[in-house]
Amino acid sequence: MSYNRLSQETSPYLLQHKDNPVHWWPWGDEAFAEAKRTDKPVLLSVGYAACHWCHVMAHESFEDTGTATVMNELFVNIKVDREERPDVDALYMNALHQLGEQGGWPLTMFLAPNGEPFWGGTYFPKEQIYGRPTFTHVLREISRVYREEQDKVRANADALRAAIQPRLASAAGEEHLNENTLADLAARLSQAIDPDHGGLMGAPKFPNCVILGFLWKVGLRHGIGSTIDGVEKTLLHIAQGGIYDHLGGGFARYSVDERWLVPHFEKMLYDNALLIDLMTEVWKERRHPLLQMRITETVEWLLREMIAPDGGFASSYDADSEGEEGKFYVWSRGEIVEALGEADGAFFAEAYDVSERGNWEGANILNRLHTMELLSPAAEEKLAELRAKLFERRQGRVPPGWDDKVLADWNGLAISALVNAGRTFGVPAWTDAASKTYGFIKERMESGGRLLHSYRAGQAKTPAVASDYANMIDAAIALYLAIGDKDKLADAERWTEVMRSQYWAESGGYYLSAADTGDIIIRTLSARDDATPNANPIMFGNLTALYLITGKEGCRATAEALRKGFAGEALQLASLHTGYFSALADHLRPQHVVLIRGAGDEAMRDALTHISLPGTVVEWLTEEASPAESSPAFGKRAVDGKATAYICIGPQCSPPVTASEGLLASLRGGRIPHLA
Repeated sequence: MSYNRLSQETSPYLLQHKDNPVHWWPWGDEAFAEAKRTDKPVLLSVGYAACHWCHVMAHESFEDTGTATVMNELFVNIKVDREERPDVDALYMNALHQLGEQGGWPLTMFLAPNGEPFWGGTYFPKEQIYGRPTFTHVLREISRVYREEQDKVRANADALRAAIQPRLASAAGEEHLNENTLADLAARLSQAIDPDHGGLMGAPKFPNCVILGFLWKVGLRHGIGSTIDGVEKTLLHIAQGGIYDHLGGGFARYSVDERWLVPHFEKMLYDNALLIDLMTEVWKERRHPLLQMRITETVEWLLREMIAPDGGFASSYDADSEGEEGKFYVWSRGEIVEALGEADGAFFAEAYDVSERGNWEGANILNRLHTMELLSPAAEEKLAELRAKLFERRQGRVPPGWDDKVLADWNGLAISALVNAGRTFGVPAWTDAASKTYGFIKERMESGGRLLHSYRAGQAKTPAVASDYANMIDAAIALYLAIGDKDKLADAERWTEVMRSQYWAESGGYYLSAADTGDIIIRTLSARDDATPNANPIMFGNLTALYLITGKEGCRATAEALRKGFAGEALQLASLHTGYFSALADHLRPQHVVLIRGAGDEAMRDALTHISLPGTVVEWLTEEASPAESSPAFGKRAVDGKATAYICIGPQCSPPVTASEGLLASLRGGRIPHLA
């Protein structure tokens, strides 16, 4: 019997569609069995709860009885939350790219009953517009071709299946990958930074934290001033732009313009975690007060508004409220004056670019892009009071939709970011929040030693993908290094073994899906960067760190296999593999700072907040403990009972350092001058 089957799902995105007249099926064997039984093609629709154009297509087509009738008659219709099943999304998005399409969401793919794709697109309008055919026209034509031109369907499906088979490019030239190669790549990529506004030139503008993180790490190590200046410029403009929520904290996913003024208003957990982490690293070196302010405000937003009902961090806030994108966030000048009074309203309006005519579609997006500097302490204190009043006023509006499902991989990013920020700014509550979130993932989202990807409404479900393990291993290492909890290190090693047994490809690298994930036709294998960091570069870095900490040869050997496995792919498309090159920098020149506890601990800890060391393993040990036997610091001891540091790069360690000034000087002295 045909009916809409989404009411029993836990995904907020799927539940948004439970009352559609479309007879949706969730992803699973039952839907494909129905397609085989009825010999109908599958219409696969992939989106996510905060997706604006997903909402547009839903309102135009999926809520329309006439369109739904056509869909139900001609197709078996499957709805997928891309955040809940990133492996399904990655597989069919890859297929769409092979068709020459740019990609995006909603993703609309047409599949044979065995799951093989044969055609697709993204958003299709109800009425002909944007040069696109109407959705019902597409539906009828695809159905006709499926019925009448099976040879054509089979040829398309075979060609696409061959094109999306995982294969790694040959590694010609990989022997030339060295430190200077990475420095040259960073210098070249930094030329794409907008000299006026930061970010990659043009519009739309995304934070691109993976690219910026590579530029920061390699630029810093090699003293490429223009590169690290470009990263700082980008972050300052993001911090002052409309992409930032100046009242509530938190960053939107991207800006539609080149100035960072007009956001696509959805807020994603992963963007905010990555920005907190990168801003923390840049603040350590540059100490810009604006960055500290934005980090603090954004962490406060996470802890205030993003804790899911049972624990863990929620996924996102929608762009839309009351059917309009951005309605919750924008203001008229009259609203501000009415809330703050004439004098305070005028002061606030001048600071935040508020005018009678507005700066976006007749309304005002709050921003401070006219300057990258803060006002006087007294003026900033006054603005904080006014923001608090407007924040309270805004609380009376209809809020955007909240996707409160907890994803293991995105939470791993948030844990690592909170640990870094908490240690850097001396806020134990942030590190405690990271530990609590980590405990939630282990308690609620691990079963039989295996992680699950998604949790909501008391249910942990969907098989873990490689990113879940990679990011949680990174989080476990971060917590071990921050608080010395060896149980976290044991978790990291145990999960790394699961990665080896369930995700490793013989050609090198980790598949996105586990070997026992039985409901997809092909497991994707790539190190290509996306909006979130790719699991393979993250594991590349994790394995390097685990080798430095444990000395276990298997970690080093697997890291080397990752280096070789993805070198060819990375060299062919360098700008899409900056995560790989960032991890490669640590693999080529691993840095392990071993600190033996003793008198003066606090001064040494404080010193480490004045230098950015991305990728460096900073490990505190007691006098009784010792680094791994393979470490050049093995057997080293504290000097005269003082806190003592040994800075080890590759197989060599520095002489013992017992003063904070000497520690900073030695670390900075270990950076590599760039040979242009």
